[in-house]
Amino acid sequence: MSTATGRKQIHLAAHFPGVNSTTVWADPRSGSQIDFSSFEHLARTAERGLFDFFFLAEGLRLREHAGRIHDLDVVGRPESITVLNALAAVTDRLGLAATVNATFNEPYELARRLSSLDHLSAGRAAWNVVTSSDAFTGENFRRGGYLDRADRYTRAAEFLGTVRELWDSWTPDGEPRPFAHSGPQFRIEGEFPVPRSPQGQPVVIQAGDSAEGREFAASAADVIFTRHSTLEAGREFYADVKGRLARYGRAPGDLKIMPGVTYVLGDTDADAQERAAEIRRQQVSPQNAILALEQVWGRDLSGYDPDGPLPDIDPDPDSTLVQGRVRVADPVAVARRWRALSEEKGLSIRQTVIESGSRQSFVGSPATVAAALEEFVAADAADGFILVPHLTPGGLDAFVDRVVPLLQERGVFRTEYAGTTLRSHLGLPEPVWKGGTP
Repeated sequence: MSTATGRKQIHLAAHFPGVNSTTVWADPRSGSQIDFSSFEHLARTAERGLFDFFFLAEGLRLREHAGRIHDLDVVGRPESITVLNALAAVTDRLGLAATVNATFNEPYELARRLSSLDHLSAGRAAWNVVTSSDAFTGENFRRGGYLDRADRYTRAAEFLGTVRELWDSWTPDGEPRPFAHSGPQFRIEGEFPVPRSPQGQPVVIQAGDSAEGREFAASAADVIFTRHSTLEAGREFYADVKGRLARYGRAPGDLKIMPGVTYVLGDTDADAQERAAEIRRQQVSPQNAILALEQVWGRDLSGYDPDGPLPDIDPDPDSTLVQGRVRVADPVAVARRWRALSEEKGLSIRQTVIESGSRQSFVGSPATVAAALEEFVAADAADGFILVPHLTPGGLDAFVDRVVPLLQERGVFRTEYAGTTLRSHLGLPEPVWKGGTP
């Protein structure tokens, strides 16, 4: 979406930080990951900044390391939709996006919960559809199993289609009609108890960079949450996914591409670079460095000195030392790259993990970061960004106070909400009712 001046508008969302090494829990400014006040603070800040939506991840099982609860991670995470229902009462315009797994839920129950959130928030609900092939997580559920990786999107596609059938079982003028669905994954029929939502249907977000994930997003999602945070990778991903839309009868504006990004602000660019380096050292503590090493090697390396050299043994590609985290695809290749980097620059274990890990996406003064964000969107590398602060819950404050006004001055970000629903914030059309006649 562009303004009358032709400048492409930037969409912004806020991710509540928590798991993984992005969040610096050791910082004295860090608060609780479970107290409602933390969620409220970040959500109110995002709404003050006129963001499109507030985004919550999901944690279905406590992650384990060597058979024990991982003590460098978040222990205790509330259920997403419950939190967002509460946030609906303390926000007015901000979209509320919940990550909910399509592998371990059922269409009727989830359709009802999301539609209820959409009504309670007056049309601000979104569902981030995720899948799982993780047997470790599956043990928490009645089926006690999991789907093969090849079947995850098959179930997810039918799951989403079934949910939309339920949402469409009420006509736009408020008439309920019976529903019936019969497919390989689900066979249900009855009457859906919740009327059509204020924005037609909740917004659907999909996170996935694989070929299957890209196709799923092109066929069914309203927003895709991606990891591509460099200009070159972003432009390739953007062109590829947008190029898939036409075969599903969709226009380029029907799907918003929003990578998850981090940022560090400073009074000057040099100041920001120094702060970014210090934050990386905080994110990769000595304990986290060994954990990162063990995730690649699949071995107990607790006896190694994080300030010493990398192990000279090879990784165990079949290891289950770490449970509940995404497995390293090719640990032998990763270990080879790390060794080459360590030898080239004379780096210790901790220094190697810091050097090889992801960098903050945008670093600089507020003016530098604002210009970089505009360049990224103008170059069709993204439609906007899901910002992931490194502090909970105050990490978004400086961005809203110092960067948002500059984006507004540039004419690439709203100065007020034009509508009341999340679809209106994103510039998405209301879904066409496909319920037909009974």
